[in-house]
Amino acid sequence: MSDFWIKDGERMLMIGDSITEAGRRSTDAPFGHGYMRMFVELVTSRYPDRNIEFLNRGVGGNTVQHLRDRWNEDVLTLKPDRMSLKIGINDINKHLLGMPDGIDPDTYAKILDELLNLTTSELGIPIVLLSPFYISTDRTGGHSYRSQVMDLLPRYIETVEEMSVKYSTKLLRTHEIFQEQLKYRDADVFIHGAVAADAIHPNHAGYMLIADSLFRLLDE
Repeated sequence: MSDFWIKDGERMLMIGDSITEAGRRSTDAPFGHGYMRMFVELVTSRYPDRNIEFLNRGVGGNTVQHLRDRWNEDVLTLKPDRMSLKIGINDINKHLLGMPDGIDPDTYAKILDELLNLTTSELGIPIVLLSPFYISTDRTGGHSYRSQVMDLLPRYIETVEEMSVKYSTKLLRTHEIFQEQLKYRDADVFIHGAVAADAIHPNHAGYMLIADSLFRLLDE
């Protein structure tokens, strides 16, 4: 019999960038229109007897540095019982583009470690990490921007995997999940606005893939 990870009466906080935010600060409050809303709906439909409070603290454009700047207000003071964290793709993009707030792999590892250590010491709560992902199969050796992202992404994913071991978290290997799907179908099946796609923001199908995979992970 399943023993779902989030218990009755608990507060579950989900934090990250635009992929988590998904409009939760505008027309789609409070959960957004993305994977978090779908995840909440899955939990509600499968476990109607559980009274779980969900909080979305995704903010578009965020890197780990932005999370560090708001961690006290958006995590520690809210005192969640459990938390999910998905961050990294903006760190990579801004770093590759030479933007002032870009985060190189070593800095990403340092700050992520700091945030998880702080959360563990202050709250001692169970955490699930979602690895950063990129909805592309471009492996042209750096000849395109997408291939540059694909070449650098494994270093950030490796950090998330190492932190998951260090802090005994659950781990959703989101990039692997999309890559498995892309063996059988084109990337535009999962990307928002496929014609002018950035390979970052999922469409409804992409969000559902994340939500369903997260639910299955936590329902084992």
